[in-house]
Amino acid sequence: MSELSIKSIKPPIHAVHRLHEYRKSLSTKPFGARGKKLVRCNLCLLGELFCTCEHRQYLTTNVSFMLMMYNDEVLKPTNSGRLIADLIPDTHAFLWTRTDTDCAMLALLDNPQYQPFLVFPQQYVQSEQIIVEQITPALLTSEQGQAKIPLLIMLDGSWREAIKMYRKSPYLHQMPVLSFAPETLATYALRKGSHDFQLGTAEVAALALSAAQEPQNGLALSTWFDLFVESSLLGRNRRAKETLTPIAVYIDAFKLALKVSHEHIKRSI
Repeated sequence: MSELSIKSIKPPIHAVHRLHEYRKSLSTKPFGARGKKLVRCNLCLLGELFCTCEHRQYLTTNVSFMLMMYNDEVLKPTNSGRLIADLIPDTHAFLWTRTDTDCAMLALLDNPQYQPFLVFPQQYVQSEQIIVEQITPALLTSEQGQAKIPLLIMLDGSWREAIKMYRKSPYLHQMPVLSFAPETLATYALRKGSHDFQLGTAEVAALALSAAQEPQNGLALSTWFDLFVESSLLGRNRRAKETLTPIAVYIDAFKLALKVSHEHIKRSI
């Protein structure tokens, strides 16, 4: 990106919103998500009463993301990949297919201004790819001495689907892999699957931002994810009232994280 700016910009329609509309246009019948009777916001896909769009703000960041989304993933209201595009201005989203690979996606991977990193567990990497736990300036410097933009590749789907996407996509086998140590994952346990590495896409992206030397933005994405989860649960209305934390607590936590991020930018200018 060009020169950092601390001025917040109201986020427009982003890449995941556009991909969602495109994927719906391919469907022959409505997507049957749980809670399909709930009246949802067309953008965040949360219940209209718990829509978070008014709080959405772009972060100031030098990191870019690419979401490779498995078939119906973009249609799921529970998908957290869209949260990345909510906050990160330079986010790209593509549907993954095994045979008909998107030419625009391949062109982006080959764009010389970017340095792609596949964000993926080391134990599933089959080729001789470079494994890193931090993205340092040395990794972003071209042979001509020019600084590149880190492009973080997220395989967005279930872990079984993500593994398939990796194995069936040879173009992913040529780039460095950003992978996290077990102790890092153990301390970042907002939501786990059957294994320690199985965090949601937005949670992994928050870790990746910290690994790219932007921990303040990682915190902002983490708190945005918390607000998303709580708003989603409120839409389901399946918990006793006495167990609920007021949604304002999650909104305030996100706003505080935004403030910390903006103050960090002011100090670095």
